Amino acid sequence: MNAKIFFGSTEATKENLSERKSPYSGKVVSTAPICDESDTKKALKIAQNATKDAKNSTLSQRCSWLLDVAKKLKENKEDIAQTITDEVGKPIAFARVEVERCIETVTLSAEIMRTMHGETINTDAMASGKKTISFFRREPVGVVAAITPFNFPLNLVAHKLAPALVAGNTVVLKPTPEAPLTAYKFAKLFIESEFAIKDALSVVYGDAEVGSTLVGSDIPRVISFTGSVPVGNIITKSAGIKKVGLELGGNAATYISKSADLDLAASRCSLGAFVNSGQVCISLQRIYVNADIYDEFALKMAEETKKLKVGSPYDDDTFMGPLIDDEACIRAMGWVQNAIEEGAKPLLEPKRDGRMFYPCVMADVTDDMAIVCEEVFAPIVSLVKVDDFDDALPRMNNSPYGLQFSVFTNDLALTNRAIDELDAGGIIINDMPTLRFDIQPYGGVKLSGVGREGPRFAIEEMTEIKSVVIC
Repeated sequence: MNAKIFFGSTEATKENLSERKSPYSGKVVSTAPICDESDTKKALKIAQNATKDAKNSTLSQRCSWLLDVAKKLKENKEDIAQTITDEVGKPIAFARVEVERCIETVTLSAEIMRTMHGETINTDAMASGKKTISFFRREPVGVVAAITPFNFPLNLVAHKLAPALVAGNTVVLKPTPEAPLTAYKFAKLFIESEFAIKDALSVVYGDAEVGSTLVGSDIPRVISFTGSVPVGNIITKSAGIKKVGLELGGNAATYISKSADLDLAASRCSLGAFVNSGQVCISLQRIYVNADIYDEFALKMAEETKKLKVGSPYDDDTFMGPLIDDEACIRAMGWVQNAIEEGAKPLLEPKRDGRMFYPCVMADVTDDMAIVCEEVFAPIVSLVKVDDFDDALPRMNNSPYGLQFSVFTNDLALTNRAIDELDAGGIIINDMPTLRFDIQPYGGVKLSGVGREGPRFAIEEMTEIKSVVIC
């Protein structure tokens, strides 16, 4: 990557560079300028100055803009997938899936915006009213500050950029420091498009200083953040009066009932627990299993997990690559060792080779163990024996997080109870809680966040309602 920083359509050379090393090979795979407070303020001012042009642009132009980006993404799919694998160690097969999902997210945003509209209001519906021409419409908020994480360095950027830009906003993006080149290549597709709105998108690279400047500024009207709870808490306290969308942590759980298809449940749970090396906010972390089928399910879960290939992320058949850094590996091994000391039993031998942390299934886990109380963000899943759903329900809900839960069952009454009584932003029946479709509303309750993503719902978050009355 060139030593450049994007300020809208302007590039400014920067001498102070950071290097990104592959979590798999340790080789330098990209470089990025280190931005500071003044760089960030410049980007914000450019975005602010571009808001009039963005707002006055036609919806046709903005939709064409996104569809052009989707087309270029498809043409450059393999290169961008390889860049994701280089920077964050995601297995290439899943990196390709992420590019495909990104194409869908961008395309959906354009298609949904074409059908977003306001409504007319019957102002004479009440005795105190009268007949008027009254309606409301959606308008762009102005400037959106977007802050994104490493685990989906392309598609989670798309979930912020595409809805914001197609709605007529301008954006300042601070991508994860772990994947600067991925964000650079994606942003270039927007900035260099023939349909681009000049200076509508800027990218600033950096960490805490850049993030705090974005959040504390009076210029952005929306802060859209995906990341950790501690950072989300800081943002909430320092953002001031503006819209704040937070997609934060999770501690996803599932319940396996006696009526469940255990082969299906074991297969899907192994995928949900270990995809992306467990580095997903909705990674399956807690499995509550009916006592009558606990031993059978535990055996099937261990057997399914053994089938997963851990190895080079550049091999097409690799399921799990490295964790993002050494600290993540040390933290993961600490979770496992502490649980063993507390009485848990690993069904597969805990194993670490450099940054390769092999999938770990922990049995005989109890509610008071830290491994089920906190988000591990690693390829570790815990099995907890319960009497029935009445026993599992309060345990599943007894978490500061509430992103997505699931239940495996063929009992309709239990399905209805799960939908009604599980305290989470999303409930999945007969699949892993890690399941996400980009068209759906996505977000959590409690410490898992505020607001919803997904193209339609993000557009609603990134627009304001203007009410009009003509007497």
